[in-house]
Amino acid sequence: MTGGAPARRVAAIRVRPRTAASLVLVSVIGVAAFGWPFLIDAGPGLAHSADAPWLFAALLPLLLVVVVAQLAEGEMDAKSVAMLGVLAAVGTGLRVLGTGAGGVEPVFFLFVLAGRALGAGFGFVLGQLTLLASALVTGGVGPWLPFQMIAAGWIGLGAGLLPPLRGRAELVMLAGYGAAAGLLYGLLINLWFWPFAVFAEGGLSFQAGDPIGSNLVRYAAFFAATSFVWDAVRAVLTAMLCIVAGRPVLAALRRAARRANFRAAARFETP
Repeated sequence: MTGGAPARRVAAIRVRPRTAASLVLVSVIGVAAFGWPFLIDAGPGLAHSADAPWLFAALLPLLLVVVVAQLAEGEMDAKSVAMLGVLAAVGTGLRVLGTGAGGVEPVFFLFVLAGRALGAGFGFVLGQLTLLASALVTGGVGPWLPFQMIAAGWIGLGAGLLPPLRGRAELVMLAGYGAAAGLLYGLLINLWFWPFAVFAEGGLSFQAGDPIGSNLVRYAAFFAATSFVWDAVRAVLTAMLCIVAGRPVLAALRRAARRANFRAAARFETP
C-alpha cells in the first residue's frame, strides 16, 4: 500500500526542550571538532601538534555523557533501555561481521531504520552506543572513536527528522538518505587525521592558515584519492539494505514500539 495517512511514529525517547538544547550543544561542539582545520590560523600549536586528536578524544565523550544524561532524565524507561540494548547488540554484531573491509559496513542501515521508526533521540543514542560497544569488542578504541560516535549519532538523528512518508516513497527516501549518510560519514571521519597526515603530493595536505577554499579543495582531492571508493561501497550497501530489508525491519520495530507502550502511566488498583 502506498496511499493513506503516514503511520504514527512512536518515539522511544522523546526530545524535550532540555534534551534538544543538549543535542544542539553537542552537535555544535562536534561541528567545531570536525571543521577546525578550515578555520584555524597557522600560529596556534594545535595546527602542528600530533596530540590534537587526543584533545578532542578527551573532550567529546564528556559532552556526549551530558546528552545521554539529558535523554535519560525522565524520558528513558526500562523498556526504552531494553530496546536500546537489544538494538545496540544487533548493531555491534553487524559491525563485527561486516569488518568494514572495502566499505562493507551493514550497520548503518540499522541506524537509519531505527531512527526512522523509534525517533530522532533514540537514533542518536543508538548510533553512539553501537559504535562505542563495537569498538570495545573489537579493540577499536582510539582518538577516532569520539568522531565515529557523533557521526553515527547524527545519522540516526537525521533519520528521525525525515518527512512523514509511507510505502514505497518512504523506502526510496530512506535509501537515498542512507546513501548520502554513508558518503557523509566517510567525509567527516577522514577529518580527524587529515590535518596530521603528510603526503608527498602537496595538493592533498592540510595547510594551516590557508584560505578555507584552498583547504577545501585539498581535502576534496584527498577524499577522492584515498577513501571515495570505500565510502561509495558503504553508501550503496546502506541504500540496498534499506530497500531490501526496510519494510520488514520497520514493521518489526514499529510493532515492538506499539507493544512496549513507552512511558505508559502505571495504575494501581485496590484488590
